[in-house]
Amino acid sequence: MIIDGIDLTTDVLVIAEIGNNHEGDFGLAGEMVHAAAAAGAQAVKFQTILPEKLVSAQQPARLEQLARFALSSEQFVELAGIARRNRIMFLSTPFSPDVVPWLDELVPAFKIASGDNNYDPLLKAVGATGKPVILSTGMAGMPEIEHACRIVESAAADCGKRADIALLHCVSAYPTPPEQANLRAIQMLAGKSGRVVGYSDHTLGIDAAVLSVALGARIIEKHFTLSKTHSDFRDHALSADPAELAELVRRVRLAQTLLGSGDKILQVAEKPTAAAARRSIVAREAFPAGHLLSSGDFDWLRPGGGLAPGQEGLLLGRRLSRAVARGEMITRDMVD
Repeated sequence: MIIDGIDLTTDVLVIAEIGNNHEGDFGLAGEMVHAAAAAGAQAVKFQTILPEKLVSAQQPARLEQLARFALSSEQFVELAGIARRNRIMFLSTPFSPDVVPWLDELVPAFKIASGDNNYDPLLKAVGATGKPVILSTGMAGMPEIEHACRIVESAAADCGKRADIALLHCVSAYPTPPEQANLRAIQMLAGKSGRVVGYSDHTLGIDAAVLSVALGARIIEKHFTLSKTHSDFRDHALSADPAELAELVRRVRLAQTLLGSGDKILQVAEKPTAAAARRSIVAREAFPAGHLLSSGDFDWLRPGGGLAPGQEGLLLGRRLSRAVARGEMITRDMVD
């Protein structure tokens, strides 16, 4: 799966989830894009919300907050430009089908929030774009996840397109208690779905996000703020600040390096050790030329480089073409 040139088979995509941490301040939003890029994240993600399309009029306080936090489509166009100039991917989660058409002009992939992984009209709208879909799986079991994937893929197929889907393990608790992070679900999702998997992290700190890489996560989404104490808005406290995000990126890249390819092969760094630590077949005693070699004539000593243990059959029953000293390697060119 490739998103905006990033091949998830070889790289782990780190997304700085700005979400609504800008609290409607466009200048702050732009500053956060700069800071996320400087910290080494490959993508920033916002949330595109039409308040009246998300919450009921029976929740006036929530509506008022969302209205204060909401950015306009023109502002998102500007933020996408800021991201492009900072060489960082721009993403935003649509919270209603209405915003998908114009957001489609700005993003290389669509993110579906956990709260909407059962919202079929939105799933159909993003599926119809044919762009990659990053689906958070909070609050959902495999039947609900499989249903969501079918809706996205069917909508794409109806438009003659194909939508790749990545599944993010997610626990929708803010913050998520460590004992409920359930990171092994990452392996389960990969095994049962056969899809690219990742992790949307709501725990405090960065340990869970880094550990997720060892479990197979190819996308990591971490909430991002310039300051955990910026305001009493809940998301700041569970977000990574610039220093933490930079450390998360550093440790994720180190984890990638440490994990390697997974092939069990002789590593380049092992070659000097192999030459010194392996054994070769040697003469147990000094033997004259013409000696007929038998199984009792061999010993196996370091270093390697000669015939290895197990290759005695190449020498048994053959005569030495020259004399050998005790402990000397016996090689194929030394027998008739």
